[in-house]
Amino acid sequence: MQFSNGRPLEGAEDMRYRDPWYDALASGWGEGDGPAVPSAPVPAARREGRTGPAGGTAAAEVYLEVQRSAAFQEVRSRYRRFVVPAVAVFLVWYAAYVVTATAAPGFMARPVAGAVNVAMLAGLGQFLSTFLLAWAYARHARLRRDRAALELRWDTQELTRGVRDGVS
Repeated sequence: MQFSNGRPLEGAEDMRYRDPWYDALASGWGEGDGPAVPSAPVPAARREGRTGPAGGTAAAEVYLEVQRSAAFQEVRSRYRRFVVPAVAVFLVWYAAYVVTATAAPGFMARPVAGAVNVAMLAGLGQFLSTFLLAWAYARHARLRRDRAALELRWDTQELTRGVRDGVS
C-alpha cells in the first residue's frame, strides 16, 4: 500500500501478511501509481522436512484432518446435493433438444408466432436455462455453502499457521 506520492505506508508490508486472506497473485491491485516498491516474498505454507505423525508433512496432516471433519463433509454434501441433480436435469434437457431436433424435424419446424418456431424457442430456452442454472448455483453457494466454507478455510489457515510456527 502506498501514499499518492509513491512512498510506502508505514507498516504496510507487515499488515499484508497478517491477513490470512491475502493472495500473492493480487498484490499490487488498488495500490498507488507511484514507483513499484518491492515486496517481501510470501512465506511458505509449510517447511520442507517437517513431518507429522503419519510421516507426511505437518501441513498435509492438517489438510487431511480438515478433509475428514464433519464440517467439510457437510459442505461437500451440500455441493453434491445441488450439483448432481442440476447437471442431470440440464443434460437431459440438452439431450432432449438434440434428439427432438434430429428425430422430429417436423415438430421443431412448427410455427409458434410468425417466423418463430419451436426449434428457435427451444434453442433460446437452452441459453436461458444455462443462465438460470448459473444464477441458481451462485445463489445456492452463497446461501448454503460459502459461510461454512469460509469458516473451514479460516480454521485451516489457523491450523497451518500453528504448524508452521511450531505450535502444533
